[in-house]
Amino acid sequence: MSKRKEKFLALAELDFTDKSVKGLQKTFRDFLQLGIHGLCFSPYIEGQKPGDKLTEKQIRHRIEVIKPYTRWIRSFSCTEGNELIPKIAKEYGLKTLVGAWLGDDKKKNKEEIDGLLDLYKNNLIDVAAVGNEVMYRGDLTEDELLQYIYDVKKVITDVPVGYVDAYYEFVDRPKITEACDVILANCYPFWEGCDQDYSLLYIKDMYRRAKEAGNGKEVIVTETGWPTQGSNLYGAYPSYENALKYFINIQRWSKEEDIKMFYFSSFDESWKVSSEGDVGAYWGIWDKNEKLKF
Repeated sequence: MSKRKEKFLALAELDFTDKSVKGLQKTFRDFLQLGIHGLCFSPYIEGQKPGDKLTEKQIRHRIEVIKPYTRWIRSFSCTEGNELIPKIAKEYGLKTLVGAWLGDDKKKNKEEIDGLLDLYKNNLIDVAAVGNEVMYRGDLTEDELLQYIYDVKKVITDVPVGYVDAYYEFVDRPKITEACDVILANCYPFWEGCDQDYSLLYIKDMYRRAKEAGNGKEVIVTETGWPTQGSNLYGAYPSYENALKYFINIQRWSKEEDIKMFYFSSFDESWKVSSEGDVGAYWGIWDKNEKLKF
């Protein structure tokens, strides 16, 4: 989640007036069948939450569901069973963007970094992410995060190392941008209150800002999505139809302009309500029971 305080004017409207819900569903499935660049992996089944131990069985089952539709998988942690995600993904021929989850607990952070380096040494990582939205949450200082990034880069020398945060953090924090081999930007028009009709050009502008901040470095959109249910945020309304439109628009853009993008998320996860409100449980392409929603 990357909810920005400032609001910006929407940029342009796209016309879906000739598309029924059935027509949108068909277009959605056409894009899904073609295959998308990447999916953020949602490992927690109903009743679980971060901190619970994941099993190989549940991870393998969910990877088997998404494998036909994606080339990359993104994981968020290297402990508590999450370290099994890149291993199993590789068995199924998927590329991996692997994240070490950092927070304000130094002992936990060390476990995460150690887990990331172990996975790297076993050739299970294609892109390494040192932290996710740490600056956004305020869990670490900028200097603390930089130290983690540079420590990891001393070991990981032959795959890209980056840090994941909202696109504007790379504009506002040039030292972090400089430390990254690749810019890993979360881009959510929804969390900035943007009407779905304007969301495609809105995310294009987010991407442009990250690209300019990176000064030639590759930019990967590490999260973007639209919830199917829940409360609105200003002009951004969760709905089944809006989620369909958003997915179609950004997948078309991704393919036309070769934008590397991870869709958030693979499966609905109920635990997210505690941090994101009622929309939190409804970001998945598949529901919490692994049934395709669209």
